[in-house]
Amino acid sequence: MKKLFAIAAVALAMVGTMALPVSAQVTVEDPDYYTRFKGQGKSINVHNWGEYISDGGDGGMDVIQEFEDLTGIKVNYTTFSTNEEVYARLRNGGASYDLLFPSDYMVSRMIQEGMLNPLNFDNLPNYKYIDESFRNTASDPENLYSVPYTWGTVVMIYNTTMVDEMDLGSWDLLWNEKYMGEILMIGNSRDTFGIALKRLGYPMNPENQEQLDEALESLKDQKPLTQAYVMDEIFDKMIGGEASIAPYYAGDALTMMADNPDLSYFFPEEGTNRFIDYVVIPTCSKEQECAEMFMNFLMEPEVAAANIEYIGYSSPNTAALELLPPEVTENPLAYPPDEVIEKTEAWINLSDEMNLAVDRAWTDLLSSDEEYNRWLIPILMVLAILASIGINVTRAYRRRREKALYDSLNGTKTP
Repeated sequence: MKKLFAIAAVALAMVGTMALPVSAQVTVEDPDYYTRFKGQGKSINVHNWGEYISDGGDGGMDVIQEFEDLTGIKVNYTTFSTNEEVYARLRNGGASYDLLFPSDYMVSRMIQEGMLNPLNFDNLPNYKYIDESFRNTASDPENLYSVPYTWGTVVMIYNTTMVDEMDLGSWDLLWNEKYMGEILMIGNSRDTFGIALKRLGYPMNPENQEQLDEALESLKDQKPLTQAYVMDEIFDKMIGGEASIAPYYAGDALTMMADNPDLSYFFPEEGTNRFIDYVVIPTCSKEQECAEMFMNFLMEPEVAAANIEYIGYSSPNTAALELLPPEVTENPLAYPPDEVIEKTEAWINLSDEMNLAVDRAWTDLLSSDEEYNRWLIPILMVLAILASIGINVTRAYRRRREKALYDSLNGTKTP
């Protein structure tokens, strides 16, 4: 989820241990399946998170190129940064996509609002590789619209040289005044409010306005301690030591820790979010069968494993897991132990009323310092005017004194 850089160091460590092809040939179970659109000039528009598919840049598989070579279908590939961004594009009707990669709660919302096409699972034979625990989830209870792509958790990342060990363990670390100016927060509403709610002892999915209001007030109290609300920027800031604490996604934590050995992580004791990112087909798709072919290709064991190697997130594909080395599948950050999973919560789509309330609270939080500026600027202007008046009065008084002194010395009278 929200992956921005490949795990170069981890990928290099896997060279020679991972049975993945890096040539222009990928082994697929049914090669004939992928030939039915060859020579027809077909193309699909794919909209994904940034750096969320193996592109061959780390010496691994170029998934899109492999698919194009195998099928003759051209992939027009673009990226987005947040679930809300892609939702807005679909809602406004200004975009045409054949495949999207939204997260769990957004899948549920898109289903509810009639934005997704049901899938033809006859065109998805590789769905057999998806672990049962990732089927019929709260996001898509009837398993009609989505295929899971990756999953992961939100963890606390910290710099071991900047944070005291005695302060670790809880979401409270993000409210610790000792680290004022060194704290980053996730730049989207669901994660940020979910963290605040969990810290207060509430579910990460707000149940009522009172819980949301309390979370908002706690985030307003915390805001002066934060350096920034970030998404993309977290990598440079945490890797470069510009910040010491940040909640973020486990797959990205692996990336940052590979690039900066001073970084570590913990699962907050109160519990955290376990998310699933899916592949779906929006109703605006003009090439559903081609899109389903791409979905099926992503579930090919070698392809799914190559994507996990590159992205660093966790895989719901059982056949892909068998291709990954133990240092990946046994990593407790990517595949947490049961006692951690038991304390996780999944995002669900909120009611229309609560979605609107979260949007309002998020706007309120981000603009809270603007309210301060709204009063500060007029006050500064008044002070500047008073200072200007004071300077002019002082100058006038000084000129009158100088004139009086001149008159007294020359025997003239000041008017």
